[in-house]
Amino acid sequence: MRSPSVRGAGQAGDAGTRGLALLMHAAFFLLLGASLTRFLLRHPGETRTPWIIGLSVALAALYLLGPVLGSRPTPRSLAWLGVLVAVWMVLVVLAPSFAWCAVPLFYTGLRILPPRAALALVALLTLFVVAAQLRLADGFDPNLVLAPPAVAAVATAVFVHMQRQAATQGELIDDLLRTRRELAATERREGTLAERQRLSMEIHDTLAQGLSSQQMLLQAADRTWDTDPATARRHVRTATGIAEHNLTEARRFVHDLAPADLAEGGGLEAALHTLAARETAQAQGRLTVRCHVEGTPHEALPDRVQSALLRIAQGALANVSEHAGATEAALTLTHLDDRTVLDIADNGHGFTPATGTAPPAGVRGHGLPAMRARLQQLGGTLAIESAPGEGTVVTAAVPLTAAPAAPGTPAVPLTDIPARPGTPFTDAPADPGTPLTPEDPA
Repeated sequence: MRSPSVRGAGQAGDAGTRGLALLMHAAFFLLLGASLTRFLLRHPGETRTPWIIGLSVALAALYLLGPVLGSRPTPRSLAWLGVLVAVWMVLVVLAPSFAWCAVPLFYTGLRILPPRAALALVALLTLFVVAAQLRLADGFDPNLVLAPPAVAAVATAVFVHMQRQAATQGELIDDLLRTRRELAATERREGTLAERQRLSMEIHDTLAQGLSSQQMLLQAADRTWDTDPATARRHVRTATGIAEHNLTEARRFVHDLAPADLAEGGGLEAALHTLAARETAQAQGRLTVRCHVEGTPHEALPDRVQSALLRIAQGALANVSEHAGATEAALTLTHLDDRTVLDIADNGHGFTPATGTAPPAGVRGHGLPAMRARLQQLGGTLAIESAPGEGTVVTAAVPLTAAPAAPGTPAVPLTDIPARPGTPFTDAPADPGTPLTPEDPA
């Protein structure tokens, strides 16, 4: 579908062409009527008068058929043009005053015929006009010889120029439409890539983490099935609860809704408390997760920010549970005047932060890139602090006034921010862009 600007340009060109055509049609009938009136006034009662009147009516009737036949060089339109010119020539031979009807015929020929054939027709009509004017003159008049070719040349130049302008305008409109189609295709591709990235992050932070927890619980149940059936059944029930929660997440994920914990009401603070309680219950004594909220919650915290911080907390706790070997973890949500900060700290074995942003060769990992991508889209930052034996702190900060990055923006290095005061288990310096653990889960 054409845009309003493209349609307006096309309609303007069509209106100009239609206006010129109407002007030429009116000029033809005006010249034809004036020529017939002049003949009847100058030559009353002559024997050729009936022929002149009949041929004038026939010429007018033939001319009216032109718009019906169209402006394309079809066999019918070419035959019509030939008959029209022939009738006009007969009229000019009988009454030279009809010669000036040639000007609208110039336009008709230039509109229907190919360029060379149209110029040949113009030259032929011009010769008839010159001959007719010389017949009307008492003697040789250079003005009568030179004026008709000059008029024909000007009329032809105007018509040809207008045709070229119309063709150029058509090409520009075609180029614009093609460019718009290419731009739309590019936007669709970028949107597709952005959506794929969003889907991969959502799947990693919800379904993949849940499946990983279920796998560990079912493996534990399988190991204790014969020796400790009660513990095995407890593991299976916990895995069933995780599966139920994952099913809820999947349904909301399909419908592009907020995370299930956020949909239950209470905002981000309540969702983080629910997440901490659920992770503690799933760990069954191996890990205790606490949640703290500092500062006054922001009433207008966008849903995108709440969803992103909750997903980051889910991914970080999944890493803690699977890799860190920690017994305690803490979620600390701090509301500041200009930003909201989420710290995820654990007392696990920690690690020596790598110097690059990519995970080491052979290490599977999607969690940290997903965290960075989420924060980057919100104009936020990510910092990692860890040292061997000192645990790990992941700090995500989202400014409240920064404009979100456009979807599909290439990743750029993120600026470090210090961990919020009061986050336990580490005093190690921040080192951005490092994996949470040497084996960040896929």
